[in-house]
Amino acid sequence: MKKHIKIFIAGMIVLSAITACKKSFLDEKVFSTYTPEKLTDSLAFEAAIVGIQNQYSTWHSLGADPISNSQGFLTVWQIGTDVAFNKAVADLDPYSIPYTNYENLTSTDPSLLYAWTWAYKLINNCNMVIENVEKPELVMGQKNKSSISAEAQFFRAVAYHTLVTLFGKVPVVTKPISGPKTDFVRAPLNEVNDLIVADLTFAKVNLPSIESVKTNSKGRVYARANKSMASQLLAEAYLRMGGKDALAEAECNEVINSGNFSLMTNRFGIKSTQPGDAFADMFIYGNQRRSQGNKESIWVLELENPSTVVGGTGTELPLGGANPIGSPQHRRVWGSRYHQQAGMLLCDSLGGRGISRMALTYWVLNKLYETKDMRNSQYNLRRKYYYNNPAFPKYGQLVVPGPGIDTTRFIVPQTNKWNQFDPQDEFGFAMIKDIIVMRLGETYLLKAEAQFKQGNLAAAAETLNILRARSNATPISGADVTLDFILDERARELLAEENRRMTLMRTGTLVSRVAGRGVKVTGVSAKNLLLPIPLSEIQLNKDAVMEQNPGY
Repeated sequence: MKKHIKIFIAGMIVLSAITACKKSFLDEKVFSTYTPEKLTDSLAFEAAIVGIQNQYSTWHSLGADPISNSQGFLTVWQIGTDVAFNKAVADLDPYSIPYTNYENLTSTDPSLLYAWTWAYKLINNCNMVIENVEKPELVMGQKNKSSISAEAQFFRAVAYHTLVTLFGKVPVVTKPISGPKTDFVRAPLNEVNDLIVADLTFAKVNLPSIESVKTNSKGRVYARANKSMASQLLAEAYLRMGGKDALAEAECNEVINSGNFSLMTNRFGIKSTQPGDAFADMFIYGNQRRSQGNKESIWVLELENPSTVVGGTGTELPLGGANPIGSPQHRRVWGSRYHQQAGMLLCDSLGGRGISRMALTYWVLNKLYETKDMRNSQYNLRRKYYYNNPAFPKYGQLVVPGPGIDTTRFIVPQTNKWNQFDPQDEFGFAMIKDIIVMRLGETYLLKAEAQFKQGNLAAAAETLNILRARSNATPISGADVTLDFILDERARELLAEENRRMTLMRTGTLVSRVAGRGVKVTGVSAKNLLLPIPLSEIQLNKDAVMEQNPGY
């Protein structure tokens, strides 16, 4: 053994001497950084677009950033509203506390800083592509250039629409920034809105339809932008702006009448022969994608390794870390902590491992749905749990509140939309279930909102009844249609899918919707219809004034 070690050391010394004599040994070659000078061909731009989509996906997934690496970031957009409240103890979930106890919401809150920086990173990456793809020296057909620019402009509009909804007036940046800049000013809302409209109008014209999105050699549809995604976002943006409701309705009609999408009214997919219903089928792992039979999906984040699906969101586990990098945690956030209840085992039918970071409000569970509403079925909302450990004395019996049962953390009614169990990852580090970002159900809701705002209540009721018919809910008339009813219907249809906080901020209803519906909510007021501008952004902006939002 000593002889072998001596030979190994001697060999390493010789190798070091040889390589040290070569100047090229010190040269660094970067193969994966796409800077402006490297954006010179279609492959480079394709890689840059995939990078943009990956940056977008960090809104939904964990990352190396301390805030995005917290599962609490997902709860920020649901708790302190009418649909959910915080179940996690303070030391486990510090980021969501200010969004229930609004007195604690200040400009130093880390979650809002993450939202701000996430958006501007996305914007800068998009600006890089938009500017460089139009350089005269770039040898590329104009149609290809326009398609690349359209995809970048779509994501830039996503970022600005998010910023405006959360913060109101924000700085407009349309050129890449490569160095320090300390003189940002908040642009008027109409300037930001005009940019969003221009970007999305260009995008919907120059993006392909969902049936024409590029496919790989195996015929699989890439997870890439399509024109219906642009139209749907434009409809929501018009509704937020006010006074553009007819335009919003027209954008919804473009999606609905495209012939590319349909509500899922019949059983389909990998569990269609098992007990369930058509609504629940859409959220079963393996059923979310268009290629898997889901014709309602408009935009799906495919949780695959990027090497197998272009634009896919990875789920790799970090070395020595407790949380995965790039792994959405919706199952943990929404799911019950049932596995810690004596007599209960982790299993597929109960959705895998949850940790009850959020719980549904009493209003959702007891007042929102008709009993017969499909969206209220046991396949969509789980209210009952049964002891499933064969070795437990009460095996097969209903778990009911009583001594020894912590109903605030363990046995919690839950939405089944995020159920997903991976037998290779029983602990539940990574969630490999796809994320439906847009679907046709929401298109009808946006259309009904646009019709209501135009005073066309009968038409709005007709639109809402399309969704209600799918769910076996009682039909309504124009006299039933109010903004509150539409927001109720959004909760019934999009529970645990939509960003509920942004919906209530966009519609100016956060304060009124919390009253009588929210749980553990204190201190909410009209100022919370906007978030505070991050203090660090104000302080670093030393060469211009960045005004704070009123009340903060």
